[in-house]
Amino acid sequence: MDGPLIAVVLAGGTGTRLYPASREDRPKQFCSFGGDRSLLARTVDRVSFADETVVLTGERYADRIPDHAPDADVLVEPAPKDTGPALVYAAARLRERFDDPVLLNLPSDHHVAGDFETPAREAARVARETEGLVTMGVEPTRPATGYGYIEPSDGGSAGDGEPPEYSPVARFREKPDRDRAEALVAEGCYWNAGIFAWTPDALLREARGTPLDAIAAATDEPDAATGDDDPDDTLETAVERTDPISIDYAVLERTDDAFVVPVSFEWDDLGSWDAMERLVETDADGNAVLGDALAIDAGDNVIATDDTHVSVVGAEDLVVAAYDDRVLVVPKDEAQRVREVVDRLREDGRF
Repeated sequence: MDGPLIAVVLAGGTGTRLYPASREDRPKQFCSFGGDRSLLARTVDRVSFADETVVLTGERYADRIPDHAPDADVLVEPAPKDTGPALVYAAARLRERFDDPVLLNLPSDHHVAGDFETPAREAARVARETEGLVTMGVEPTRPATGYGYIEPSDGGSAGDGEPPEYSPVARFREKPDRDRAEALVAEGCYWNAGIFAWTPDALLREARGTPLDAIAAATDEPDAATGDDDPDDTLETAVERTDPISIDYAVLERTDDAFVVPVSFEWDDLGSWDAMERLVETDADGNAVLGDALAIDAGDNVIATDDTHVSVVGAEDLVVAAYDDRVLVVPKDEAQRVREVVDRLREDGRF
């Protein structure tokens, strides 16, 4: 009998590119961005079909998780070290807690619409069948330059010929420029949604010999990282001593046992303000508005606010975001530079 399906929701980040809505004490997964409920709450709802849901987060946010996901368990990562250490740590801890599980790992801050359960269960099935690492590949709707891409191998199949099929991954592609993005879409590549399925044993096996080796080694060699006989202390310390790195760079781009399940649900990574115009119904002039705002002779702007009224006059292609006592104004095509603002504010202790 197969073990349980465990949804692992990653909710430890801050979401710096959505400043000022997202702040140190209010990361974006706790924000709603036009919905009735937070991104985290919507994500947990999305995986309600799983046997158990575990929210993986940092210590500073752990006490707030029940407000958004009251029925989920909370697993606290030892240190904020990006998705690589976090997911290997989660695999180690959940292998102890559950008998032969498959882990469905997904971010807490993405937009998904349509049937998520069917491809998610398929990804879990493929993970158990192949004993490999499975990623969901979103069928592109445009040549996006802000996403990574997955190139599938031509030889893969689900076996029975019924969709969704899966393929071995030929390679992962970094975020491309416009011309390369158009070529990748034409070649049949998928967007890398950062949604993964695997058994704990598979991830821990593939993490060996990578930058995450110390964490994987600590799961079966209690004194490998510190010389201490306490396995709990060893695993925690291994995470703390590991440099931050994403699971993509650390493991997925190195393994020969990665598979992709194509999916067709509507998906968007809410990584920056310009993404909002793809999710919010725009007015006649192309303005995407969240909150109380007035646009006069203004077009193709993203205008977002909480309790403050915002008026935009005679401007085009801007992001105007006003939350609490902070206002951000930036051209849409430079929305990624919000990180520079956050870096400066952090230097001054003002983020």
